[in-house]
Amino acid sequence: MHAAAPFSFNPFDEATRRAPYALFARARREHPAWRHEGLPVVSVFRHADCQAILRDPPPAWSSAFPTPPGFAPEDVPRSMLVTNPPEHTRLRALVSLAFTPRRVRQLAPRIETIAHELLDGALARREVDLVETLAYPLPVVVIAELIGVPAEDRAQFKAWSNALVAPLGTAFFEVAPPERVATLRQVRGELEAYFVRLVEARRREPRDDLLSALVAAELEGSRLSFEELLAMLILLVAGNETTTHLIGNAVLAFLAHPEALAAVRTDPTRVPAAVEEVLRFSSPVQMDPRLATREARLHDVTIAAGEVVLCWLGSANRDEAVYEHAEVFDIGRERKPDVAFGFGPHYCLGASLATLEAEVALRVLLARTRCFRRVDDGPLPIPPSIVFRGVTSLPVVLEPA
Repeated sequence: MHAAAPFSFNPFDEATRRAPYALFARARREHPAWRHEGLPVVSVFRHADCQAILRDPPPAWSSAFPTPPGFAPEDVPRSMLVTNPPEHTRLRALVSLAFTPRRVRQLAPRIETIAHELLDGALARREVDLVETLAYPLPVVVIAELIGVPAEDRAQFKAWSNALVAPLGTAFFEVAPPERVATLRQVRGELEAYFVRLVEARRREPRDDLLSALVAAELEGSRLSFEELLAMLILLVAGNETTTHLIGNAVLAFLAHPEALAAVRTDPTRVPAAVEEVLRFSSPVQMDPRLATREARLHDVTIAAGEVVLCWLGSANRDEAVYEHAEVFDIGRERKPDVAFGFGPHYCLGASLATLEAEVALRVLLARTRCFRRVDDGPLPIPPSIVFRGVTSLPVVLEPA
């Protein structure tokens, strides 16, 4: 019998990114907390550990990171994603006033209309890239309309989004090369200049859109500062990436599990349960970082103050200690809380919108097609950032219903 190879985890390795789950399972068994060699970075893989870390705000774990090497402080927008209470509590409360569940529910008919319009063009062509024709444009159009971005600016809007999310996760492992810093500065500058014009227009003439609501949002005498408003808008721009990958991952899961596809075709009311299982089984966001603010001991690893802990959500959502037959895609499984959208104070504010968009996209796709299939079985391109799990292209043949 051969001895097992020494454990190693390189989140940038393409083979690992394409098929991480066997490695995640081994990590949960043997190295639930694992220090990356030569770096002040520790990866955490078990559900209970990830949940505990994400639940706790400072003084234990912080979401406010130092400026990454190579960047200046002004290069990093101080959005609520990277702030701690009480600042985070104030920002989230202000944004929640404009991003209410009622406002999200009211979007459902419009999301359905957009999905039908996108599929009209896709079905006319039959053989299409489903990411290009549905999974990518749907959330972009929705968030652009929600914010109040004119239709003619959406392509630029998506280009900015792609540039912002591409390097996510790299700052914990390397010093950013000057060309990456320059690109991000340019993108952020363009976005800020664009939104400055839109914000001033909404201040003069408010409309029924999220941007006007954010401009007007006030709670107990506190408003979003102009810098906070810009940071929030930039965060919303980047947020559509999660929904794109959720839709793509759902289609891939159905193609790999025809019994699940048959079940939701027979009973479309099972689509929400299917989306929840996709979020668990193939989490679009794979990793959520925190900064240790004091020394901590996790399993056999000592984490010093100032070191980074990476909570691997994709591993936590496959934890056998929480989910029976965790490696099985089962849309009928008993629902248990997952961490696909994070956990605790920083639970994703846009989770309900992302879930709604995916549910509507899948219902419309199922209603409009008799079947769909991959064009070929070759490997699909994956996103550049280690934070995301998904594909950036999905060629399929659509058979109209």
